Amino acid sequence: MALSPSKTFQRREEDFLCAHCGVKVYGDGYTNHCPRCLYSKHVDVYPGDRQATCGGLMKPIYVEQKGDQYQLTHRCIQCGYTKNNKTSGDDNFEALLALVKQ
Repeated sequence: MALSPSKTFQRREEDFLCAHCGVKVYGDGYTNHCPRCLYSKHVDVYPGDRQATCGGLMKPIYVEQKGDQYQLTHRCIQCGYTKNNKTSGDDNFEALLALVKQ
């Protein structure tokens, strides 16, 4: 029986190895991308549900300011899906700045 995705956020404290740069990422339950290279992985339909079957790398393509928060846009390099995510204080500032300069 297949699980149906939940539209509500599901917090998951998971550590992972970045599939792009290989750094060990220690998740806090809100971590959805690598703080070093900013790449993510296409694993969710809704945040935290782990129901996406694609599994492709999500390339950071854009960053913009939304109020006092910054928002990072990822695009899956396998299927083209795009998703917006909040940045973190641990994110590599130079990598974020490079996206602004594109």
